[in-house]
Amino acid sequence: MNGTRARFTRLLGLGQETHISLPLFAVLLLVIIWMATDHFIGIERSAAQNAARDSSRELIDTYEAQMQRNLGSIDQTLKVLKYAVELKGTAGALPALNQQGLLPSGLVFVVSIADRNGIVVASNPPARKIDVSQQGYFGFHRDSDTATPYVSQTLRDDANPDWHLHFTRRLNDGEGRFAGVVIVEVDPGYFTSGYERSRLGESGALGLYGSDGVFRALRIGDKVVWGQPAPRPAPDAGAGQAVASDWDGVRRYTSVRRLHGFSLIALVGLSEHESMAAFEQQRRNYLWVAGSGSAVLVVIVTLVCVWSWQLTRTRRRIRRAQETYAAASEASLDAFFVMRSVSGERGAIVDFIIEATNTRAEKLAGMDKPDLCGMRLSAMLPAFRDNGIFDDLVKVMQDGGVHEAEWLAELSGARTCWLHRQVVAVEDGVVAIVRDITERKVAEERIRHMAHHDELTGLPNRSLIRDRLDQAIVQAQRRGRCVAVAFIDLDGFKLVNDGLGHNAGDELLRIVGTRMAACVRREDTLGRFGGDEFVIILPDQADNPMAVAPVLEKIRQAVTEPILLGGQEVQVSCSMGVVMYPRDGAEPNTLMMNADAAMYRAKEMGNNNFQFYTREMNASVEEKLVLLEGLRGALDDGQFHLLYQPKVDLRSGLIFGVEALIRWEHPEHGVVSPMRFIGLAEESGLIVAIGDWVLHTACRQNKAWQDAGLAPVTMSVNVSPRQFEEKRLIDRVAAALRESALPAAALELEVTESLIMRDLAQSVGKMRELKAMGISLSIDDFGTGYSSLSALKSFPISTLKIDKSFVRELADNSDDQAIAMAVISLGHMLNLRVIAEGVETEQQCTFLRDNDCDEMQGYLFSRPVPAEQIALLLEEQARMQAGCDSAGRPLFRPQADAA
Repeated sequence: MNGTRARFTRLLGLGQETHISLPLFAVLLLVIIWMATDHFIGIERSAAQNAARDSSRELIDTYEAQMQRNLGSIDQTLKVLKYAVELKGTAGALPALNQQGLLPSGLVFVVSIADRNGIVVASNPPARKIDVSQQGYFGFHRDSDTATPYVSQTLRDDANPDWHLHFTRRLNDGEGRFAGVVIVEVDPGYFTSGYERSRLGESGALGLYGSDGVFRALRIGDKVVWGQPAPRPAPDAGAGQAVASDWDGVRRYTSVRRLHGFSLIALVGLSEHESMAAFEQQRRNYLWVAGSGSAVLVVIVTLVCVWSWQLTRTRRRIRRAQETYAAASEASLDAFFVMRSVSGERGAIVDFIIEATNTRAEKLAGMDKPDLCGMRLSAMLPAFRDNGIFDDLVKVMQDGGVHEAEWLAELSGARTCWLHRQVVAVEDGVVAIVRDITERKVAEERIRHMAHHDELTGLPNRSLIRDRLDQAIVQAQRRGRCVAVAFIDLDGFKLVNDGLGHNAGDELLRIVGTRMAACVRREDTLGRFGGDEFVIILPDQADNPMAVAPVLEKIRQAVTEPILLGGQEVQVSCSMGVVMYPRDGAEPNTLMMNADAAMYRAKEMGNNNFQFYTREMNASVEEKLVLLEGLRGALDDGQFHLLYQPKVDLRSGLIFGVEALIRWEHPEHGVVSPMRFIGLAEESGLIVAIGDWVLHTACRQNKAWQDAGLAPVTMSVNVSPRQFEEKRLIDRVAAALRESALPAAALELEVTESLIMRDLAQSVGKMRELKAMGISLSIDDFGTGYSSLSALKSFPISTLKIDKSFVRELADNSDDQAIAMAVISLGHMLNLRVIAEGVETEQQCTFLRDNDCDEMQGYLFSRPVPAEQIALLLEEQARMQAGCDSAGRPLFRPQADAA
């Protein structure tokens, strides 16, 4: 009780000190003076603004009525003209109206009639005949059968050099066809003649503009202009609002009004500067009076407070410290709650009262500071006794120190957010520093989701798939159940991705993922393993693989449903490999490896099916691994060699080139076919080094043949997709030519259609660089890809190669014959040479020759042979050409020569 009385006495003494009470009283007076000044200025400003808006609206009402009368008179003249033309014809209309005194004054209006060809045939006052068929108003009526009058932009023509507005109506003949137009020309100043300087001022605006946003006439002071862009007011503007004018940037109280019956809008604008001039003068008067009074008051208070300067300086230091704290707390991102403890009858702490807060605390609590100060914490957070906050506050008060924690809080207005609190003990209470960490929590959750889910489809990624599979195996071990795992690969996805682009491929993956997700249970897991591969985990299964067949068939059918991508319907299927835990593997890696092997078996079985894993499937996988391991050192160990297959001219029968074909002499498996190892090299990236070796070796061999004096031939080298997409392809080719000293014209690179169409623009650019070096280019396996004719004509190529799949049954299959003939014809139309590969019979050769195919290669002439055999063939060909064929037979004799 005594302590309370002492605090009250101390506060009363401070309030009686002059250096405190007098400045406060002066501040109060200053606040009153300036609030009153601001209030009166606000009243005057509002009154001036309302007067300007009212004046603008009154002016627009007057101007609208004036324009409606003027435009109505003009439209009535147009209607009378139209009626007179229909009654008297174009020649007699104006004389008839003039006789009846119905023509408007020629000093203001020019009336004319144009026939259906746009020739002005009559006018008042008389003017020379001109052609108006190119004018916008003539085209409007000619192309649109409407009774609406047309108002042109301000223009001039050969008959009238002055600027005019043209009001027109359509003329029809007796059958309703277009017969011309009637025209009334009006000086634009006619529509702004009502400008009153006494009401509009020197910077006011008065004008008309069309729905096209262009002024037909605009007057500002004494200046009349046209053609400027008109304002496009918002729905709530145009009714006396102060806006900046688009044509000169001056702010005006602008009112607009659409004119009935015409595509015209009337505009009135009062300069804000002129309208508010009187108010500005009055505002300066108010400010001068208030400023003078404030200055006098400040001087008096300053003189009175000089004698207590020392005390004031002391108080200033204290106040500065307080202000520094207040500024720091207000600028902080944290909410500050200064709370005093409330004790019960036995001295135990039962609650806390909020004594001070900052602005951040107000926002967090959703309450104003006056409402917060003095509130009990139990009233603001009713659940604080149950969620551990109360115990933490009491513990901090008893033990001291700092305590931190996070919790999910329910605030007023049913809001929930994550908060972090830091509690520090002070005298008789605590200070709680609270920060909203909801965004951080959401970001952490998003990061966790991104770390375990595929960004494109939102499905679990490889990491989460592995975790889910581990959990499923653990649960299966506990319950004595099985787990089914399906490894899914989309068939035909690469064709869609390359043909329609990556965006279409991404959309396809999203749609397929959604379809598959709809086929599985809530407890199942569907994830994207990578690329176009998906994994499905089906936990809690019986020990019967066929039990999962229905859901797999449901997934297969859902995937094969057509999909619309960018307006084009596409269809893909899927190949699935299925394993069962624990029968096919006891841990996740084994299960996934075996499921992958089963998936490849499904691919080998023709795609669009699912296969259950068997132990025999790993044999092919192991073989691939062995080949891949051997492939890594094959180049360094010199296990590769080249064979060369001749290319023959079908007309002369001469060898003109060879194709370099790689072979692998494996130390354990013998000769490995390119069909078995090229794909592995492409997937592993080794194809770039291997292709570089092939290119250098082939160039050196061709140069060696030339140095031996053999007939020059073109060396054809195949370029793989990975090689072609490699950035240094051009440099690698140039290096091979430079190292071997082989002329660029003696080298031909073969690329496939699908390779080029992956990135058409980049592919054509590289091909043109190679072409500029002098290298020939050909499209291999033509007809098996998907290049369009528009793309084909842009390829800088010299040769098309007909794929052997079309040549194999060429003698008997009419479809293959039609395709071959079409390719030959297409190539010749594009000035390209056409070569057929895989020619094995005389019937195939005869058909190709009869249909003007240029070249061939195949077993009919020669299999791929070593370089020495090519040299013998070229020597024999030289002897044959020289008439010294010791063998007494030609290398290859076309049928025409044989005859």
